[in-house]
Amino acid sequence: MDKQQLAARITGIFETEFEIAPEKLTPDVNLFQDLGLDSLDMVELMFVLQKEFTIQVRDSEEARAIRTLNDVCDFVLAEIAKNAACSDSPPPAVASPQ
Repeated sequence: MDKQQLAARITGIFETEFEIAPEKLTPDVNLFQDLGLDSLDMVELMFVLQKEFTIQVRDSEEARAIRTLNDVCDFVLAEIAKNAACSDSPPPAVASPQ
């Protein structure tokens, strides 16, 4: 999935979950100042992103730094990449009982 496809899906999330008009959803729109989201909305957004993109969202500096729609896209892309990197590595070896 490229960033444009991801942005379209995330825009759809904002339209349905927060009832925000599509014309307001530009890459640089500030989620707090321009759209009026608050910290509880961000918690809800993180839950929706986890479900929609099958990612694990942790309380991290990256998550707390999200301010714009573009930040959300970059965050989700990074989390998808982390998950892909983890799934490509072999499982840890387990010692067999003796």
